[in-house]
Amino acid sequence: MTTLKPANSDFRTRLERNVSVECFRPISPHYLEDPRNLVTGIAGLVAAPRTTQEVSAIVGACAEARVPVVPFGGGTGLVAGQLMTHGPAPVILSLERMTDVRAVHLGEAVLIVEAGATLQSVQDVAEEHGLLFPLSLAAEGTCRIGGNLATNAGGVNVLRYGNARDLCLGLEAVMPDGRIFNGLTRLRKDNTGFDLRNLLIGSEGALGIITAAALRLFPKPASRSTALFVVRDPAAAIELFALARAGSGEMISAFELIGKTGLEFLSATMPQVRLPFEQHPDWMVLVELGLPGNLDGEDALTELFEQGLDAELVSDGLIAQSDSQRADFWNLREHIPEANRLVGAIANHDVSLPLGNLPGFIAAAEAGIMELGRFRINCFGHLGDGNLHFNVFPAAGEERESGLHRKAEIERLVHDLVKEHEGSFSAEHGIGRAKISELKRYGDPVKLSAMAAIKATLDPAGIMNPGAVLGDA
Repeated sequence: MTTLKPANSDFRTRLERNVSVECFRPISPHYLEDPRNLVTGIAGLVAAPRTTQEVSAIVGACAEARVPVVPFGGGTGLVAGQLMTHGPAPVILSLERMTDVRAVHLGEAVLIVEAGATLQSVQDVAEEHGLLFPLSLAAEGTCRIGGNLATNAGGVNVLRYGNARDLCLGLEAVMPDGRIFNGLTRLRKDNTGFDLRNLLIGSEGALGIITAAALRLFPKPASRSTALFVVRDPAAAIELFALARAGSGEMISAFELIGKTGLEFLSATMPQVRLPFEQHPDWMVLVELGLPGNLDGEDALTELFEQGLDAELVSDGLIAQSDSQRADFWNLREHIPEANRLVGAIANHDVSLPLGNLPGFIAAAEAGIMELGRFRINCFGHLGDGNLHFNVFPAAGEERESGLHRKAEIERLVHDLVKEHEGSFSAEHGIGRAKISELKRYGDPVKLSAMAAIKATLDPAGIMNPGAVLGDA
């Protein structure tokens, strides 16, 4: 691989011959810091092109000069995929100015939007046309749709609608040599060879830069019904989920697991968040149904609660009686990550497991962590699709720094157990730069070899997000 060169003043002068001066942005902490304040990126040249042609010109110049390119969306990634941590100063290529809605095809329920549009703005456009774009994340007001696709983002509605990959019909992207991939199709079926769209989705900017996407929209549910049920344990939650699927099927939009520690953290750090029960239960689930106009969600949830009560799976529950109460339920769930941040985790884990193996993993991981020392565990997540956030914190009254020396040991224990229980150590956050060693340890050798070959073929100079996903060559 060719040695990379820095994006210095001479290179900027060269770029200014091909793109407008409005492309350039002053460097600021926004482009260099991650949301958890764990990683700092290398300062480089920040370019914010307005058009796909300008993205092409910038990437083409970088390819010719062997200057690294780091694609930058909203900066909300949690695995340092948007931050180059060593090497020559890169071009930080921000999509923040590419926010246009290019077309809305109502009859097809398709929205074509540029990659710099925030997820919230995409949701709003769909809403304006009486439709739904179902991808939903805590960072939706800041994250950008290009980054969502580049990381194959998940969120709370994966159970019903799928990951970002499942919501995208076509892509426009700039490849590592600067050429434009014109794959912005609205076709539902296109069986014409290798699927470059799905190769780019989830590649974290290591194979190209997504500049626009054709997104699937859906009918809005006529009503939403939401409940919080106290469950005996995670095994009971899974049994209750099976009952919910039998009764409501594809109408289940979300089925979230919430543990007692998350509620305790909210009480301690965010007292303004309304909590539903006077005594924090050990486990509860947040269930939401999205229903057509001829069905009553409250009746369905009442029946689910009664079935759960009869089977000794649930012991208490609340069904939202208003939009305000429904918002309170979701406000609780969506603020748990912020409460985690305020408390300060020693180790965060974003894992997925087959549903049948999930209770065994939780029990084994909790027991293993307790053998290591005095820690608190906040286990919560998207139970319906098997995605858990299993985060470890210092004991009450102790500072985060007191346990940081055990971080590597904790992560190894948790991820070894994930492997043992047939799961994945990265459910929805990706690999970035933070999880490269885990990918090398747990990844299938054939898959890793194929990934390296694809990277070498599409990006032989190694300019695209160097160090991300596969690490340094």
